[in-house]
Amino acid sequence: MMKKKDAMRQMGSLLAGLLILASIALAKHGSLPGHDFQATTATAHQADNDTLQVLDDGSMVVNTTSIASDIIGYAGTVPLLITIKDNRVEHIKALPNQETEDFFETAAVLLSRWNGKTTEEAEALQVDAVSGATFSSKAIIGNVQRGLAYARRAQATITQPSFDWSVKNIAGILVVLMAAILPLFVKNKTYRFCQSTLNVVVLGLWCGSFLSYTSLMGYMAHGMNPLAVAVPCLMLLVALVYPLIGHKSYYCTHLCPFGSLQYMASRCVSYKVKMGARLVRGLDIFRKLLWCVLMILIWTGVWADWTDYEPFAAFIFQSASWVVIAIAIAFVLLSFVVVRPYCRFVCPMGTWLRICQSSKWRPF
Repeated sequence: MMKKKDAMRQMGSLLAGLLILASIALAKHGSLPGHDFQATTATAHQADNDTLQVLDDGSMVVNTTSIASDIIGYAGTVPLLITIKDNRVEHIKALPNQETEDFFETAAVLLSRWNGKTTEEAEALQVDAVSGATFSSKAIIGNVQRGLAYARRAQATITQPSFDWSVKNIAGILVVLMAAILPLFVKNKTYRFCQSTLNVVVLGLWCGSFLSYTSLMGYMAHGMNPLAVAVPCLMLLVALVYPLIGHKSYYCTHLCPFGSLQYMASRCVSYKVKMGARLVRGLDIFRKLLWCVLMILIWTGVWADWTDYEPFAAFIFQSASWVVIAIAIAFVLLSFVVVRPYCRFVCPMGTWLRICQSSKWRPF
């Protein structure tokens, strides 16, 4: 049983972790649930007629002119009209702007990348800028992200949350519950391999559900509807609550799809690279320093887009960038000879979870 002093420290660590998450969400998105610090003409609970229109067929049309006025392309702002119907992006149209016509036409191929995706999927979508039109591309991506976040908040005031009864969502929930409960009673390598396979196939490849800085900052900035995102909500619950009952790193070792994929790779080859204690300590220090640097990059606004390169997004391979896929493949290949290398020596997400679940004054 956890000592009272350790329990108090762990609760303090959890609070510290949540405050860190809130601070970087505010730095990147400029908002927290209930208040948008960047909105100039509307708030999360108030729809400006020029910003949001609800059509007779129930479609929502978001005009990003005012809510993304701080996002600049090459020559100025790049406002968009985003049409959402039945919680899916129907189409995105560019409004008049001052961008160079040739460059903008090159970047405009991105406008169809979000079509057909739910607002949750569209917000999580990782889209690379088009070579040769980088400034216009990033302005388009920024406007889409800002518009989708606004639409999701506005939609929450218009419609009541509804549970997704799809086979995919139910399967995802069942796999999360299996991973959360069965390993507490079943201590078997064969079962763990089977559970890891389910984590990879169902949670990762089919549902595209995982915890990452991108998703958590989005939830912290814009709120989280447990009914709409039940699978990642359960994952987050396990990741934060289980350490309070004595099961540290439970999410990382039993539930994370990318951690499971590395575990499966390590089981395929018996040979492992021998790593001395000094090297392991050095790599652990590297992980801590890397996390500190990455946090500073978000807080200062120097490079908040590093979150787009977390390898978890490779599970959504239809929309993941080739860089993310290459990073994921590299670490999976390394896992054949080094046990879970990304989890142990790199993962910023895992480092944040360690901070949240620490019962000592040295949270890393």
